Amino acid sequence: MRGAGAMSAEAAATVLAPVLGDLKAICDFGPVTQNLGELPDVDLLVTGWGCPPITAEALERLPGLKAIVHTAGSVKGFVTDACWERGIAISSAASANALPVAEYTVAMILLTGKRVLERARDYRATKQIGHYDLPPTVGNYGATIGILSASMIGRRVIELLRPYDFHVLVHDPFVTEVDGAESVGITELFGRSDVVSVHTPLLPETRGLVSRELLGLLRDDAVLINTARGAVVDQEALAAEAGRIRAVLDVTDPEVLPADHPLWHNDNVLITPHLAGSQGNEWLRLAHHAVAEVRRWVAGEPFMTPVPAERRERIA
Repeated sequence: MRGAGAMSAEAAATVLAPVLGDLKAICDFGPVTQNLGELPDVDLLVTGWGCPPITAEALERLPGLKAIVHTAGSVKGFVTDACWERGIAISSAASANALPVAEYTVAMILLTGKRVLERARDYRATKQIGHYDLPPTVGNYGATIGILSASMIGRRVIELLRPYDFHVLVHDPFVTEVDGAESVGITELFGRSDVVSVHTPLLPETRGLVSRELLGLLRDDAVLINTARGAVVDQEALAAEAGRIRAVLDVTDPEVLPADHPLWHNDNVLITPHLAGSQGNEWLRLAHHAVAEVRRWVAGEPFMTPVPAERRERIA
């Protein structure tokens, strides 16, 4: 059984390097390259960030390829229809990568509920503590949290919110019931929520989904969190509303925003550099997930986290 890696040098050094010994113990593994033309014919390909599209032409040079194990989340950028048409089994570490995104989301819900960043900024400026003049919107007790899309990450957020004194709403046009959340229509979600967290994949029908009309339904001082894709949110509409509402954006469109974009200069907006997903030691979780999948496939067992052909149109 022969395997190889297809990813950038950076991904190979940070994600794959710690588990290369494990992979070599499971199968005849190597080399690791970003150039598919340099790969020998293999049974298994372990992919990562920077993997180029695996097209029909690329597959002609890999006639023995039967499985792809991805060490990151979405396979949308490099797995083409030709892979599914050949019947190649595909696995993704999206479930492993969902956890840090969900953790980031919960952290931001809690921080924005207490207005931590704004109050820390004011404290630095005034050197004064004031607790009794706060508006009733400050705090996390009994807040309503709206989850836009019962995606893998959206569901993980709902799970992590269980211990808190929140009321959780969810909207997903393809899901009618989610354990731990009240399913509602999209306008009701925005109209009732203190925080709306976006977990919608970017598809033609979801581009600009979070529109001026929906943003206008948010109450004053409500929070929009986006860890999905920047283009799901109408950013010009958000810039116009950001004096009234608050936003936490881990993704933007484009990424990075132009230096003169008004969202950079609004104190109600926190923009982070696409860091919600796996970072630093969290990459090891992705690597361990990939090793487990390779071990299962070599043993003749099905993948734990397959990406079936029927899901290809709705991949984030």
